[in-house]
Order: sequence, then structure tokens, then C-alpha cells
Amino acid sequence: MERLECCARLLRGTLVHAAVRRYLPWALAAGMLAGSLLKELSPLPETYLSNKRNVFNVYFVKLAWAWTFCLLLPFIALTNYHLTGKAGLVLRRLSTLLVGTAIWYVCTALFSNIEHYTGSCYQSPSLEGVRKEHQNKQQCHGGGGFWHGFDISGHSFLLTFCALMIVEEMAVLHEVKTDRSHCLHTAITSLVVALGCLTFIWVCMFLCTAVYFHNLSQKVFGTLFGLLSWYGTYGFWYLKAFSPGLPPQSSSLNLKRDSYKE
Repeated sequence: MERLECCARLLRGTLVHAAVRRYLPWALAAGMLAGSLLKELSPLPETYLSNKRNVFNVYFVKLAWAWTFCLLLPFIALTNYHLTGKAGLVLRRLSTLLVGTAIWYVCTALFSNIEHYTGSCYQSPSLEGVRKEHQNKQQCHGGGGFWHGFDISGHSFLLTFCALMIVEEMAVLHEVKTDRSHCLHTAITSLVVALGCLTFIWVCMFLCTAVYFHNLSQKVFGTLFGLLSWYGTYGFWYLKAFSPGLPPQSSSLNLKRDSYKE
């Protein structure tokens, strides 16, 4: 338990800091551009992480929204109820997860449609020999072909959005004070560590995507969608009265407005 608490204190001092929320979006954008340029100008040798079948990609990234949803659900519920004691407010704040789910669904469907309408089926990855008999990606792959369209990076989008959402929600820890005797102490501490580790994985895999996968334009659009989804919610809509609202903090609205003005 002591190691868990030590790890939680470390995460409180890093991810919860206002500077992290302010500069992480810029850091992600810069990391995407730097990694993409490295991929184009001086490709790195293949590693375990460049294999799409690596354990982090298969069991974490491909289920990124499920992991984020399942850990943020109890975290938001416990911390917000601990601070406010109001079930109605907790339900309102939990609706951020419904908003996030809608954003994830709409954006991934949009990316799929863009790839479909801009793509064609080819006989090989070198884009030789168009196979006009296959009109969609599923038919193309089923027939042994290679579908090529504008494939916006879903990983760049979702990992950006998930990492920023977690950091925004963890800002509530500025107000949450519990000791070992409190009934919620172990649960909240465990969730802090789990969410911190998850954020670390999302950022690392985001950088791996920048270095190893997709082309520059596909990653730019993916990252841009992630940043706009985050800013459109936490930076704009959630500041309004008719919204899920921001995590409860002292003068949270004023602090948030000030952070986006700077």
C-alpha cells in the first residue's frame, strides 16, 4: 500500500499540475510532427513496437476508449461524490463519458467513410492493378487485394483525446483529500495510479504511431481531430451552464478561462 501511495503522490505532482494541462496538447502536436519527420527523413529500424501485433497495440490501443471509459467511470463517480455529496451532480459529470463515446463513434465512423470514398482496391501494396470488382475495403481484403484510401490516423485521434481527457478529469485531485482511514482512500489511490499508467501508455503509443505508422497528413488530421474534440468540450462547451461541466475545483471556471487565455 505504501508503494501505491508513493506512486499516487508522484502522479499528483505531475499529471495534476496545471502546466501539464496547459502544455500537453502542444507537446502532443510537436511530438507528432517530430516523429513524422523522423519517419520520413530517417526511418528508425524495426522494433517490437513497430509490429502492429505488439501487446500494447492489441490489448490497449485498439481498446483505448474502453480502457479510458472503464477507469474514468469510477474515478469521476467517487471523486465528485466525495467532494459534493450530490448524486445529481455526479450523474451530470458522468455524462462526459457519454459525450466522449459519441465523439469516438462519430469520428471513427467518419474516418472509415473517408477511407472508403477516397479508396480503391489494388492487387498489391505497390498500388499496381486496380481491381474494380471490389467496391469496399471488406470485399477487397476478402479477395486478397489491398485497399488504399486516405486513412486518417484513428490512433492519433483517440490517444490524443483520451490522454487529454484523463488529465482534465484528474484535475479534481487538487480538491480531494483523504487519509488511510477514509473508506474511499484505497479505491481513489488505485484509480489514480491506474489512470496515470494509462496516460503514460497513451502518450508513448501516440509517439510510436508518429514514428512508425501512417503518413504525415493522416497523422496531422488525426491529431487535429483529437485536439479539437478536447478543446471543443473542456475548453469551450463544458464552461457553459448547459453542459456536463468541469471537474469540481475551487474557482474552476475562472482558472480554466485564464489557462486558455494564456
